[in-house]
Amino acid sequence: MKYLNLSALLLVGTIAVSSCSNNNDQAEKIAALEQKIAQMENSTTAVPANVQSTTAVDPSTLGAFKFEEVEFDFGTIAEGKIVEHVFSFVNDGQAPLVISNVTASCGCTTPDYTKTPVKPGDTGFVKVAFNSTGKPGTQAPTVSIQANTSPNVNRLRLKGNVTPKTTASAAGQFGPVKK
Repeated sequence: MKYLNLSALLLVGTIAVSSCSNNNDQAEKIAALEQKIAQMENSTTAVPANVQSTTAVDPSTLGAFKFEEVEFDFGTIAEGKIVEHVFSFVNDGQAPLVISNVTASCGCTTPDYTKTPVKPGDTGFVKVAFNSTGKPGTQAPTVSIQANTSPNVNRLRLKGNVTPKTTASAAGQFGPVKK
């Protein structure tokens, strides 16, 4: 028991002595960090440590979307209705535009798109179908398009309002009445 108390007392003394010396160490560390921050702020281009090489993107290797519209307002529809819209685009870039993937923000929206490369000046499409079943209220589903463009992800959006189905209880029929 005496050895345990003595070792605890030595440990507390060591911590107290090292915490006093830590204040000087902390001040040195803070000064070093402030110096690094100043260097980073003065540097023009920061290259992450894990990057092997960086090169500027050559615009002649990219396609470019030029959509007639990026948002479609389908207005007010009844729940259960399916709305389809085709977003047409022209490849306004210098290289063939290749769509690698199109994803919807929810399961109620189904995309289809031009699967072949679209040559510069040619047109392509992204078709979006929205199923309003079980989706009453204001809706704004989006579709994300991944392609060889800058930026490499572009978004299209549908918006509108879905009026809910009327149910028997909503129409005033609450079931049998007890007499």
